[in-house]
Amino acid sequence: MTGAPQLLQISDAHVSYGKVEAVRGVSLEVAENEIVTIIGANGAGKTTLLNAVMGILPLKGRICFGGVDLARLEIEDRVALGLSLVPEHRELFAAMSVEDNLRLGAFRRPAALAAQSIERVYALFPRLKERRKQLSGTLSGGEQQMLAMGRALMGAPKLLMLDEPSLGLAPLIVENIFRTIGELRASGVSVLLVEQNAQAALQIADRAYVMELGEFVLHGLAKEVASDERVAASYLGFAQA
Repeated sequence: MTGAPQLLQISDAHVSYGKVEAVRGVSLEVAENEIVTIIGANGAGKTTLLNAVMGILPLKGRICFGGVDLARLEIEDRVALGLSLVPEHRELFAAMSVEDNLRLGAFRRPAALAAQSIERVYALFPRLKERRKQLSGTLSGGEQQMLAMGRALMGAPKLLMLDEPSLGLAPLIVENIFRTIGELRASGVSVLLVEQNAQAALQIADRAYVMELGEFVLHGLAKEVASDERVAASYLGFAQA
């Protein structure tokens, strides 16, 4: 989004597992009120990059969020700044209720703000309000994804990072999830989206990065990336006319 203040800035990032370099020299930006997507095949390094941004993995290079250098900040400090990650496997507490899982997402916030957040989550995901006393482990896959997103939103993030939110979900649920992502941007939350469903991701995103073997091989406006012949053939399942 041209002209919008930058929220996340990554420069020359490298992430390794032992001697294996999984992410090599990537640079990325996310502006305020922007949806940016990273598409690519399994093993391209997308999840690794998100985990490094969150502080789960060490990153060599420069990463700033809201103008703050994250190099020495722990995960909790990054969350406090407004950075949040919904991991691919959701990592819910199966033996706890929906509402208790949500409240964990706001454990550092004053009770009044947490109460406001939970009502906002229930407005975004009415199904969660219906299921609020149900154990999270008994929810459907789509409901669990809603809960994982809702829990992340309880901390009032400025940037929500989503790792494969559509994975394993029915098409109608995927449509609902992506509609909610659009609503989040409209409410002032920026989104960094890692998604194998490239077609859906490119339709909702403002800008896109294509990742292959730990590197970005293409980036630009989402509509321009979607019209690239190589992207169309490799990730959208068809060749451009």
